[in-house]
Amino acid sequence: MHKSLLVLSKTVFTVSVIALMSGCAAFRIAIDERDPSQKGGLTAEYDQQDLLQLGKSMSEAILGTPLAAESKPPIIVELGIQNRTQEHLDTKALADTITTKLLDSGKFQLVDSGTRDALLKEQGYQLANCTPDTQAKIGRQLGARYMLTGALTEIETQSGRQVRVSKQQDVYFQLTVKVTDVETGLVKVSKQIDRLRRASKPIIGW
Repeated sequence: MHKSLLVLSKTVFTVSVIALMSGCAAFRIAIDERDPSQKGGLTAEYDQQDLLQLGKSMSEAILGTPLAAESKPPIIVELGIQNRTQEHLDTKALADTITTKLLDSGKFQLVDSGTRDALLKEQGYQLANCTPDTQAKIGRQLGARYMLTGALTEIETQSGRQVRVSKQQDVYFQLTVKVTDVETGLVKVSKQIDRLRRASKPIIGW
């Protein structure tokens, strides 16, 4: 009897050690890299997939217009995409995604409105402190012929009180972008991209 208890105690001790070691491994920090465009969303809310997909679709739509086929790449300035959703979304990142793809295509030139003050400050410094041979020429900044503006709208709907085992949530996104002639005020390009995200969650078990 005593020998059986001793064997049982050793067995329990061995299993406990193995479980403890396995548990420690489970709590170790693990880091790997993923393609953000391939990572599936867990909810219907706006995420990196919407940012990348909306930016890609909108830039491709603009690149398919006659404006992108001009012999000399037109100069555009991005003046912001309005956030018309109920969330605090980073629409600047969305605008940056669009303008980066337009610039990379070689069919557009870009003026950065956010750096104008910094450029003027640097030019003033060079005018006061640098030699004429190394000074940047003052008053030679190129003006944008077109301005890019837009808005991101969100509409959310949820399934009503019905007999079902899951709850559905639909989130509809609408991205509208316009390219306007600064000189004439005419809208040269107006594009709209729609995206619907649906999430289903079990009513029981979550």
